[in-house]
Amino acid sequence: MNPERISRRLLLKCAVVAGLLAAMEALVSTSAVTSAANAGSQAVLNGDVIDLTISEHLFRLDGRAVPALAFNGTIPGPVIRLKEGQQATLRVTNRLQERSSIHWHGLLLPPNMDGVPGVSFASIEPGATFTYQFLVHQSGTYWFHSHSGGQELSGLYAPMIIDPIEPEPFRYERDYVVMLSDWSFESPETLFSNLKKQGGYYNFQKRASSEFFTDVKRMGLWPAIQNYLMWDRMRMDPTDFADVTGHTFTYLMNGLSPAGNWTGLFRPGERVRLRLINAASMTFYDVRIPGLKLTVVQADGQNVQPVVVDELRMGVAETYDVIVEPIEDRAYTIFAETMDRSGYARGTLAPRMGMSAEIPERRPRPLRTMEDMGMSRGGMKDSHRHTTMSDMDQPADMASVKDDDTYRTSQHMEHGSGTPSMQGTHEMPGIKAVVPHSSKIPGADPVKHGPDDHGPGNQMVAEYSQNRMGEPGRGLESSGRRVLLYTDLKSLAPYPDQREPEREIELHLTGQMNRYMWSFDGKKYSEAREPIRFRFGERVRLTFVNDTMMEHPLHLHGMWMYLENGVGEYLPRKHTVIVKPAERLSVAVSADAPARWAFHCHLLFHMEAGMFRVIEVSEQ
Repeated sequence: MNPERISRRLLLKCAVVAGLLAAMEALVSTSAVTSAANAGSQAVLNGDVIDLTISEHLFRLDGRAVPALAFNGTIPGPVIRLKEGQQATLRVTNRLQERSSIHWHGLLLPPNMDGVPGVSFASIEPGATFTYQFLVHQSGTYWFHSHSGGQELSGLYAPMIIDPIEPEPFRYERDYVVMLSDWSFESPETLFSNLKKQGGYYNFQKRASSEFFTDVKRMGLWPAIQNYLMWDRMRMDPTDFADVTGHTFTYLMNGLSPAGNWTGLFRPGERVRLRLINAASMTFYDVRIPGLKLTVVQADGQNVQPVVVDELRMGVAETYDVIVEPIEDRAYTIFAETMDRSGYARGTLAPRMGMSAEIPERRPRPLRTMEDMGMSRGGMKDSHRHTTMSDMDQPADMASVKDDDTYRTSQHMEHGSGTPSMQGTHEMPGIKAVVPHSSKIPGADPVKHGPDDHGPGNQMVAEYSQNRMGEPGRGLESSGRRVLLYTDLKSLAPYPDQREPEREIELHLTGQMNRYMWSFDGKKYSEAREPIRFRFGERVRLTFVNDTMMEHPLHLHGMWMYLENGVGEYLPRKHTVIVKPAERLSVAVSADAPARWAFHCHLLFHMEAGMFRVIEVSEQ
């Protein structure tokens, strides 16, 4: 694909660098190594002209020193702090022996400043300096990272804060960036190669024989046998929540491992703003602070009407700003548990340095269900904040699913969303003229998949898809805590463009785990010759249908996605949206930026394996 691929040359180079660094370790003491990347740093860069350097360093983590890439010698890189309305100049020097880049994630920029090689930017050559210049049109919490090969996973990511011109609508006394990421001592190419050989290479949480007997007690013998046989026939595993797991990943908070225990200070009674950024390459996090409520005030850098929750799930590349108010004179644990429960990142809020709090009890790893596979309309419930996994108790009889497009669950009828599913006249494959509908949320009712299975690039097809924004996500159903839902998000004020979309483009999220291929509509980026075309000035609905059994964080460059979550004129704006398995999720886009823009899954290896497209906004 055009965005720079992870290369064999990079793998060989990493091996050589690792050998040299090992030799250095044998010759000099830890204190004498001056090229070590500093972890946990929150140095701030600001001003009209900012200089960044991309270079190789030793990264020390839990007693090991490994080769890494860093911005200005730190992992994460320094915090860049700009001002809304500022003309920013950022001079980036590449001291690597390979090409590099920086993408300013979530910023609205001229296309040649967006930093995606092969789309609208030619990379930063070794030894060269590239100057990014742009007017800052927005405010909030954002981040930046390399968009070249596996460099992001190797350490090239950092926070960006843009202060608003107008006073913010909430108060706080302390302000911290909490940047979550993942790190492997294996090279990015090794990770990708292992996944290509076997999609479940890093999944060591598969069901054991002892668990079968537990399921027999819970479900009954025949339903349990049917359940296991069904998964075996599909050659899939209900424990498949993360392609790369804690078997190889160390999960970091501000560049520090759980043992490093990043700490932010407070005085009891202060309001503390935490700028949560998921800068991981492949990891979803469930974030909570036991003993404290989280008041969500921003999503993806945009102000939202405050929502008080106990926990929130963060897809890769999402950001949330939360306010917490620790009253007691004690430490609190910032706990970010991975969605597959194979590990966690942690930090501490404390009145004094050196303090720490207990790690919460670890939760069992979740299991996929028929609902996640889109194979049961009866399981497609109108999801409440705390649902059960009773659908796992149902017999796994796929033949029992009826072929009735007009089916509506009684729960949807009770909640006023039992209207006919949105239909349209096809203009071309995947594109429909929008027909007025009465449902507040597009796709709120189960929609049966059509006859097209998207070919060999798709291992499975969700027979029924439905909007699942009202669900907390698998593994959070019975937590007993209030979990942030996409349906909770409302913009603080209505945005100017309130037009109903003129047309709809439906994109299916597709994959083939046995071959580790990821795609849209069954085609990898290398096979999709034509871009997705928008007309300048139009309002278009993008409807994502997830035919895979994994969550995907989809990121659109250059324009906002207005999440159609049923809140009328207060639709929240996001640059990244999570699409759950068997979900049908819609966003509205105002095509106000003529250019070619990247659109992709932000799971690094899904993008590398083909889940990437170009959206082209025409001048006419």
